[in-house]
Amino acid sequence: MPQARAAEHIHVLVVDDSAVMRQVMTSVLAREPGISVDVAAHPLIARTKMEKHRPDVIVLDLEMPHVDGLTFLQRIMATDPIPVLVCSALAKGGADTVIRALEYGAVDVVQKPASGIQDFLYESAVLLVDKVRGAARARARVRSQAAPAMASSTRHTADVVLPPLSRPLSVTTDKVVAVGTSTGGTEALRVLLTGLPLDAPGFVVVQHMPEMFTAAFAERLNQHCQVYVKEGEDGDRVRPGCVLIAPGNRHTLVVRNGAQYAIRVTDGPLVARHRPSVDVLFRSVAQAAGPNAVGVLMTGMGDDGAEGLLEMKRAGAATIAQDEATSVVFGMPRAAIERGAVEDTLPLQRIAAAILARTGLATTR
Repeated sequence: MPQARAAEHIHVLVVDDSAVMRQVMTSVLAREPGISVDVAAHPLIARTKMEKHRPDVIVLDLEMPHVDGLTFLQRIMATDPIPVLVCSALAKGGADTVIRALEYGAVDVVQKPASGIQDFLYESAVLLVDKVRGAARARARVRSQAAPAMASSTRHTADVVLPPLSRPLSVTTDKVVAVGTSTGGTEALRVLLTGLPLDAPGFVVVQHMPEMFTAAFAERLNQHCQVYVKEGEDGDRVRPGCVLIAPGNRHTLVVRNGAQYAIRVTDGPLVARHRPSVDVLFRSVAQAAGPNAVGVLMTGMGDDGAEGLLEMKRAGAATIAQDEATSVVFGMPRAAIERGAVEDTLPLQRIAAAILARTGLATTR
């Protein structure tokens, strides 16, 4: 793997109206072997540069003059798809714009540093470089000018009636589904979760995403799924009909309390170069749920989740990986398959039905 990385060359175009941010991104990326960087202060300049030298990856700000980043992204994805990594400092109020960018075809998102290079911590630099390399291997697809069509449901949290919790017993047959995904995962999760019925087993999901955006991502999914989707909080129960999205920048584990499962949200160092880490989630599920679990590893760069999925398989859990044809980046699933951690490799559209079958629910609804 290191040899492959050394041989590749990635040309990155950073599009940002802030001279400080352009300098930060150039400083971090250009010192990496095999990465060259060009910059543009706004989309009109970027378009001219793209005509002369087509980039492998675009790192795109969303708030810019002349043409905003979201409009520029739509034009790219509708005409000549190039993997786009959204780099945004938008806080809570603007997180929905980032989620829309992902729906329009951006492959991933990173959070901007608050100010200059001195505040761009080592961990942030590691994540940025990894995401750029992942984006370079992504399969960008043509998208229409509109966001993907989704179900018309407009349910709110107050409208959701969850199945009642069972009495805390010493033995349980409750199922836990643990899902890990990264680059391209926001779209993969949309497809997976909209295919679940209201009485689906409890899900815990790690999607590699900065902390400012996981809550907005969960809220967006919740508007279009039968199951209730929320950003997980420490102590939340893992229960049927509910999907818990691990909060950004926090590790999320599943723990057992009698016959019930809950999540533990905690700090800690990067694991497999990520926080939250899929490996951390999967290992906790292997210990807490064993054969009562299903592990699913979907599109993403790197190998986070591969060892954890193997531990789940050894503990008796069913294990599934997304196939190469439907993955935006076939890194994480490939790593798990090569380790012998995967029982079934399936196209994205068949994963929801496979989970229901392995948890004893009917697949025809």
